[in-house]
Amino acid sequence: MSRMLEEIREQPAALERTLSSELRRIERFKQAVAKRPPRLIVLAARGTSDNAALFGRYLLEVTTGIPVSLAAPAIYTLYNARVDYRDALVVAISQSGESTDTNLVLERAREQGALTIGITNEASSTLAKLAEHVFQVRAGKERSVAATKTYTGQVLMLYLLAYALGGRIRIDDLRRLPARAESALQLESGIRELSGRYRFMDHAVVVGRGLNYSNAFEFALKMMETCYVVAERFSSADFLHGPIAMVEPNFPVFVFAPPGATWLSIEETMDRVKHLKAETVVITDAGNTEAAARATRVIRLPGKLPELYTPIPYIVPAQIFAACLAEQKGLDPDKPRTISKVTLTM
Repeated sequence: MSRMLEEIREQPAALERTLSSELRRIERFKQAVAKRPPRLIVLAARGTSDNAALFGRYLLEVTTGIPVSLAAPAIYTLYNARVDYRDALVVAISQSGESTDTNLVLERAREQGALTIGITNEASSTLAKLAEHVFQVRAGKERSVAATKTYTGQVLMLYLLAYALGGRIRIDDLRRLPARAESALQLESGIRELSGRYRFMDHAVVVGRGLNYSNAFEFALKMMETCYVVAERFSSADFLHGPIAMVEPNFPVFVFAPPGATWLSIEETMDRVKHLKAETVVITDAGNTEAAARATRVIRLPGKLPELYTPIPYIVPAQIFAACLAEQKGLDPDKPRTISKVTLTM
């Protein structure tokens, strides 16, 4: 069994540990930030952490109403620009805490008057030393190159950040997430069997929208880096604006389809690709009774999940699929070719 799969299975415990360990620190930050509420939030990250940041953008704007921007590190590393960060909150997200350009964004932002936060799995990292406030993802050592438990830990920390900023987040709902991740793990045997069907897949599309848009990016990234599948990722709205032209009979399309605000858009996309005779695999839950009729294959989580809290349980089956598909292809998901655990970019 791969380390990637082992670490996927560790996620319920890691989420529980992160929540119980960081909640008191978040409560203190909540009191502090009430005296200095930000007018803008900037999220800086790379790779899988950048996908978590994409989730954070949706979550924070939806629940707090504060505008959120994703940082472009090249503004500093290539163009040496100066940005006015007064009254802004800048959040750097990094599994290792050693991403050179992400750390530079945080350092420059602090120099320009921003309130700064670091979210990392490494308490002794450079990032942790640079940030005014540090929140630790307590995932334990992640040995596989493909990040899994640190991604869901970062997503959880972004829920806690939204809560601290006055967002419509209930701690009792967050406490249910480890159990929901555990329920998703129970689907492993069915997902393993399903992955065999796609052993020879070399191209695919992943579609999500809203709070699960980031999961489309993360699922596609996992298939690209561990299975060497060329996986494009789209919101359902962008997909219908042109890229759907690539779809032909039996073309694999993976779809995140929660109930709630995004379903009408996802439904339209699924109807269109069904008409094109695509091969669709949908990740959904018992609260969406319509998705199965439009899909070739269904990965259905038990229970009815509020859309706001679907991203963590929904990504777990996708992670399992990628790990199992790599094995079906005879690949080692823990050691993808040409990449390493920590990537230094400028």
